[in-house]
Amino acid sequence: MPRNRTLKAVAGIAASFAGLVGTIIFLLEMKIIGAEMAKLMLVALLGIYVGFGVLVAVYRLIGKLE
Repeated sequence: MPRNRTLKAVAGIAASFAGLVGTIIFLLEMKIIGAEMAKLMLVALLGIYVGFGVLVAVYRLIGKLE
């Protein structure tokens, strides 16, 4: 069962990331934001997801030490 739960969590995270990227691209295509702003938003979004991924991984590793 944990394997299925993990798969659902990964699918949810990937879907939310894809949705946010799609929203940024939509805003770019509608000329609501400029190309530079879109690039900045995409890099920031990637940084947030990587940063929280590292945070969760470290939290789980510390939990296994106790």
